[in-house]
Amino acid sequence: MAVAWGTALVAGIVVIALPIIIHRIQHSQHPLNHAEFVGAEPSAASLALAEALPESVFFGPHPVFTESIQSYWAVQERDILPRCIVRPRNAEEVATALGTLKREYDDCTCQGRLPALFAVRSGGHSPIPGAANIHGGIVIDLQLLNEVVPSEDGSCVVIGTGARWLDVSTILDRKCLAVAGGRNSAVGVGGLTLGGGISFFSPRVGFVCNNILGYEIVLANGTIATASETINPGLWRALKGGSNNFGVVTRFVARSFPSTDIWSGFLYMAASKADQVIQAFYSYAQADAGIYDEYAAGPLVCFSYVQKLGIQVIATNLVYTKPEPWPSCWAGFRSIGRLWSTVKVRSLTSATNELAMSSPAGLRQKFITTTVKNDHATLMEIHAAYKEGAKAMRKVRHMVWTLVLQPLSPAMAKRSQPNVLGLDTRVESLVIVLFTVVWKNAADDELVDRTTKGIIGGIDHYAASKGTADPYRYLNDCDSWQSPFDGYGADNKRFLQEMSRKYDPDGLFQRACVGGFKLDMDDHHA
Repeated sequence: MAVAWGTALVAGIVVIALPIIIHRIQHSQHPLNHAEFVGAEPSAASLALAEALPESVFFGPHPVFTESIQSYWAVQERDILPRCIVRPRNAEEVATALGTLKREYDDCTCQGRLPALFAVRSGGHSPIPGAANIHGGIVIDLQLLNEVVPSEDGSCVVIGTGARWLDVSTILDRKCLAVAGGRNSAVGVGGLTLGGGISFFSPRVGFVCNNILGYEIVLANGTIATASETINPGLWRALKGGSNNFGVVTRFVARSFPSTDIWSGFLYMAASKADQVIQAFYSYAQADAGIYDEYAAGPLVCFSYVQKLGIQVIATNLVYTKPEPWPSCWAGFRSIGRLWSTVKVRSLTSATNELAMSSPAGLRQKFITTTVKNDHATLMEIHAAYKEGAKAMRKVRHMVWTLVLQPLSPAMAKRSQPNVLGLDTRVESLVIVLFTVVWKNAADDELVDRTTKGIIGGIDHYAASKGTADPYRYLNDCDSWQSPFDGYGADNKRFLQEMSRKYDPDGLFQRACVGGFKLDMDDHHA
């Protein structure tokens, strides 16, 4: 009994100390030195941009340039130095920038060169190096396009692509409104939405992308276009999970709905409760469709290993999008003994801020994902793989290694049409499996990459052998080598390629724009 209480006490200390540990790792990085943020010598394209947009183009070590680089979430993105930063103030300036880049691209292709010219940034929250930054190239930073304007009747909201979800919920909370948006307040609107997006409201209204009524988008030729169900409907559908392959989206029109406070928070448990937590998760995800509760979001079940203390802890995020404490759907988790809990009735902003605090900026980060059918034996195998990963990376200094399980029900998928995600035929509950890694030193990058890739490969092999594999990969959680569009299905991928040929006939966003995931169009426009 004394040993059990001792383990619980240490685990409780981890729960309280974990944010402090991450904060200290974060602030042990080198102090900011503006002299370090001098980009490469200006190129012809960057000089042309500076001439066309003199008030919106910044070179290092200008404070705007430095601030932009230092505001990326992951250190791997901060390590990349572009040639210049373009911060457009409106869609017209985005069009000017793309027109300049398109002329440079045309000149290069005429000479037989296929250059990587630019990257597009919304919130800069991806951990993939080069997702929203480019070495020696040009970054179109959309942070100034951050409007949040609810309609007078409360039915929709115009949201700038550069806004963070914190900006959105702060305004909508005051009006007792909400949209299907990010669960982490620090995430940018653009990347999450174009990758599909999962929300606390998704069990009720589907993926974030399926709640977008219209898009303002600047196409490769500089045209400012609209995409909706009636105007450019093919492009409208392609943008629902198609990422940055068709142009630069500058504004979303999102469906909004009445919403007051919600009930949410974390349950913190000792690692010894893992079997009980997995059983509770499996039972919840496997529940009969007749008792599906569209107000229950999650659970996000997180198993974490904290290298600095050599201990593991479980954190389960539960949400109910009504102000009702402990609804019956979460009874399976309520019965498990816990060390600490933060669940309470709160605003949506408070709930998303809590998730943002669990993953602060300024560290080395990695995501990697897969999807399986909700099968108890497969979930246990995944948890065993997580423990093997903790052993393999136990010498990675200041590492926090986390397995996250979240359900994806057929009911939610059916609320999410039309889109290109390819989930409309699913009849079984799925589980999105995410591994995240936080660490300090670049010297450990190779070990982290190799270990995580091997673990995902092992899980996929096991699931395939047991008939529990699923091809879907949630784009926003994918690592750079993964292929989310293959998981959408051949017909959807072919449709995306057709839309790329229609709206970007010269392949600017396939060849010259880095970041995101491309459509495997090596023969593009040949």
